[in-house]
Amino acid sequence: MTPTSPGQDPGTPGPAQGPAPAGLIWTRPPKEKRERPTREAIVAAATDLADTHGLDAVSVRRVAAALQSRPMDLYGYFSRKDELIDLMVDEVIAAAVLDELPRDWRDALAAIARALRAVCLAHPWVVTAAGRQALLGPNVMRHVEQSLQATAALGLDQTKRHAIWRAVDSYTMGHAHLSPGRDPGDGNTANDPGWRAAAQAYLQGLAASGNFPNLAAFGAAGLLHSDYDELTFETGLGWLLTGIAADAGQAGDGPAQGGALSLPQSRPTGRD
Repeated sequence: MTPTSPGQDPGTPGPAQGPAPAGLIWTRPPKEKRERPTREAIVAAATDLADTHGLDAVSVRRVAAALQSRPMDLYGYFSRKDELIDLMVDEVIAAAVLDELPRDWRDALAAIARALRAVCLAHPWVVTAAGRQALLGPNVMRHVEQSLQATAALGLDQTKRHAIWRAVDSYTMGHAHLSPGRDPGDGNTANDPGWRAAAQAYLQGLAASGNFPNLAAFGAAGLLHSDYDELTFETGLGWLLTGIAADAGQAGDGPAQGGALSLPQSRPTGRD
């Protein structure tokens, strides 16, 4: 008769037993300990997913699969997905922290804005994350500290300095988020030839209809391209800093001063 375990009814089969390990316990090598992925590896894998497929594609299960690990191995570092997103943002935002802050406040804010824009263009999901949750990581705080330090000598009260930081960040992140050709999912449809061709034909049809004379004069197809991104960003940033200078009673003759916006009438040739 097959022995039963305590609490098991007689005649009920017990759990299936696998084959017994061969040899004596003293001669068998110990099982290798499963190495958990490091926090750095987890953040890097999650960032790769977000860069390729957007923030919504990041899940603990997908990150674990990318690392050939188990989801439970990842939860030792964070308890919720938003904590993983915190880690991801703080890792990439480090590139927006300047090694040295320019002494002139306009130069400083312009340099900070350009560094932040570069991060947002490289990792579009950062803007999405900033709209969903409070970001309080150490590198985010270093970025904020530099933004506030840039205006420390202007003699403004804390409320205005806070508003300047928010205005520059909001303009910078918004401009990057609305870059031509981006889709709402953090990805970049500009790399899809089929989408680009269909969208270009659609805009050309609108321009030819006569109902959009200003769009037609500018060149509808040019709206799908990033040829003017740098120009419009720098011009708008100059206008923003000139307005801050006027409010603070500063002379508006710094290197980031705004100028007249002049766009070509059609998209430059030779570029997709």
